[in-house]
Amino acid sequence: MRHTPRYLMTDPAEVKRLIRHHPWATFVSPTSAGLVASHYPALLEDGEGDDITIATHFGRPDEVAHEIGSHEVLVIVQGPHDYVSPSWYAPGDLVPTWNHVTAHLYGVPELLSEDENYAMLTLLTDRFEHHRPDGRSLREDEEGTRRIAKGTVGIRIRVSRFDARAKLSQNKPAEVRENVIAHLERHSPDLAAAMRRAPELTEPR
Repeated sequence: MRHTPRYLMTDPAEVKRLIRHHPWATFVSPTSAGLVASHYPALLEDGEGDDITIATHFGRPDEVAHEIGSHEVLVIVQGPHDYVSPSWYAPGDLVPTWNHVTAHLYGVPELLSEDENYAMLTLLTDRFEHHRPDGRSLREDEEGTRRIAKGTVGIRIRVSRFDARAKLSQNKPAEVRENVIAHLERHSPDLAAAMRRAPELTEPR
């Protein structure tokens, strides 16, 4: 990503927050056949301090296409984003932009055992079902869901480094930012909320 110091997001806690709230991720591998990309949910694993570890599952045979375990992969987590119109700026400021919160995570994946994969899939399902009135669980039919889980491969990635940006109109005067936020709140409230948190996201700790 373009290196603009005012947009750098360097706090691991904010990257973890991004993963929790936006778990749909893109996994990119530089394989012997060229670049390969797949899309799967990323489950943030609990960890101490600044360490970031994510778990996911690939549907077979994606793990073969990605040559998992033989090289570093790039995981792209895309947070709120939207077009910003210059009509929301002061007169004469005519250049539009696109505000976004994005993290690039790097690490070498490790394959999970069959039991570890099933445990991860159970946690992943619970993550999205627990708030639903009639939420379901893989535990309701462990024999059947374990059989289906064999069609997937569990993966854990201990993030060795990340490159994250929160580009949220930090280069604009406060009154312009407030006007952009007011417009975004109508159709992109998550991005408007991120703009209000911009100092927390990008100011050095």
